[in-house]
Amino acid sequence: MSEYTSYVERLLTQARRAAAALAVASTARKDEALLKAAEALRAGRAGLQLANERDIHAAERAGISKAMIDRLRLTDKRIDEMAEGLRTVAALRDPVGEVLSGWTRPNGLRIEKVRVPLGVILMIYEARPNVTADAAALCLKSGN
Repeated sequence: MSEYTSYVERLLTQARRAAAALAVASTARKDEALLKAAEALRAGRAGLQLANERDIHAAERAGISKAMIDRLRLTDKRIDEMAEGLRTVAALRDPVGEVLSGWTRPNGLRIEKVRVPLGVILMIYEARPNVTADAAALCLKSGN
């Protein structure tokens, strides 16, 4: 087994464990995590921008287009928008457990269609750090 395969398998195992815990997390805990993440973005702004500048320089050396580099760049405004996005998702109603429909069978058995987390979600996108925050926020809020 290659080092890469072993690494990916460890990540997947960790993701499955995290998914099981997150699926049963309370709304309050999920919202608290989102609000703390928003605070961490703002508090860690300088470090994020320093790391982002290294990414920008590497992209420029690699000949990446100016449009792609612009998407990659983390400005103060973009960091503020990412943090605000996390707070906005925290304020949303928790979809987990929402009853979408239901009916009662003739024998009295109640059947309901209820929203539940999917589990581990993989997203592929390019050069947009703000997407990371948005996607993570939506996954966390929905228990994924």
